[in-house]
Amino acid sequence: MARKRKDSKNDKLLTLKRRLLAHNSPKDPVAEQYRTIRTNIQFSGADHEIKSIVLTSTGPGEGKSTTASNLATVYAQQGLRVLLIDADLRKPTAHYTFRLENHVGLTNVLTKQSTLGQAVQGTEVPELSLLTSGPIPPNPAELLASNNMTELLKEMKEQFDMVIFDTPPVLAVADAQILANQVEGSILVVSSGRTDKEAAVKAKELLLKANAKVLGAVLNNRKMEEGSDYYYYYGV
Repeated sequence: MARKRKDSKNDKLLTLKRRLLAHNSPKDPVAEQYRTIRTNIQFSGADHEIKSIVLTSTGPGEGKSTTASNLATVYAQQGLRVLLIDADLRKPTAHYTFRLENHVGLTNVLTKQSTLGQAVQGTEVPELSLLTSGPIPPNPAELLASNNMTELLKEMKEQFDMVIFDTPPVLAVADAQILANQVEGSILVVSSGRTDKEAAVKAKELLLKANAKVLGAVLNNRKMEEGSDYYYYYGV
């Protein structure tokens, strides 16, 4: 029994390392793809600086949170002050990825129970800070649509060079649409062989209806013929 528990713990740590591959294996081909995504985002902001983005997906399990964490990591590797926010106030996961506590987070700041400075946590990645979700509230959409969220985003931009929101799937709830309306860009994460094409089109339409600037999509979990197991693609 002890052996099984040890193996389970090791498997969990391995999974966490894979989630943060851009930090743990920066020379891996997949890590390089995250840097390509970063570069394309920066090029898309040639006329106006992009300092805040939302990442969402059509449904769960498409790699949205992993993409958000690794994208935040490669931005931080440029020496930028980066804040990753777990804005999935229904099923948060960022605190697991970075192995941090989630007692105080975004919900506490939005309800004025904590300041941004008190709630933000440092991570193992230099220059990358994390604002976890905090306690799961009964009214996530209302909190994200509040004036407090608008003011908080302004404060975040003043303190950080890049702000990245990990949001719930856009087809499930309105949270991603609400935040997409307030940031400079939105990215849709889709999974090869898993995401339905019609669902992806619908997700894009919902973002556009929210007046979001859709920068493009990330296609992950696509098998390559040779080399790396996964290929990440970013396109406008």
